[in-house]
Amino acid sequence: MTATDRATELVEAAAQAAADKLAHDIIAYDVSDVLAITDAFLLASAPNDRQVKSIVDGIEERLLKTFGTKPVRREGEREGRWVLLDYVDIVVHVQHAEERVFYALERLWKDCPAIPLPEDAAATRGRAAEHAQQERAAEAGVRGGEVS
Repeated sequence: MTATDRATELVEAAAQAAADKLAHDIIAYDVSDVLAITDAFLLASAPNDRQVKSIVDGIEERLLKTFGTKPVRREGEREGRWVLLDYVDIVVHVQHAEERVFYALERLWKDCPAIPLPEDAAATRGRAAEHAQQERAAEAGVRGGEVS
């Protein structure tokens, strides 16, 4: 069994919305063969809580406008570290970069087929590592007495 066309369409739209809000490391998996509760997972991350919330809002707005659908469940919004949007056909996880590394959801679903994403979303792969490297360089510059 593979993800339905509707699930694939929702994933593509949600991935593009996340990319538009500068999400990092967007990836989607077809989990329909291993889970009965949904067809696909979409994962995205951001370096801070405010951006996590912005990405979530962007995804919700896009899916409501394009498909007229709202999540049946939304969890984690208050903390802003890991927000889950359940659209039944797909489940979207938007995580703070630290939670993304700690929980490593990709490791759990790596045997599931990846769902192709729009070019903008696919281009976000590795962006979290780039951001972390820039942060470390900026911190080293401050500690070294340099002024940025």
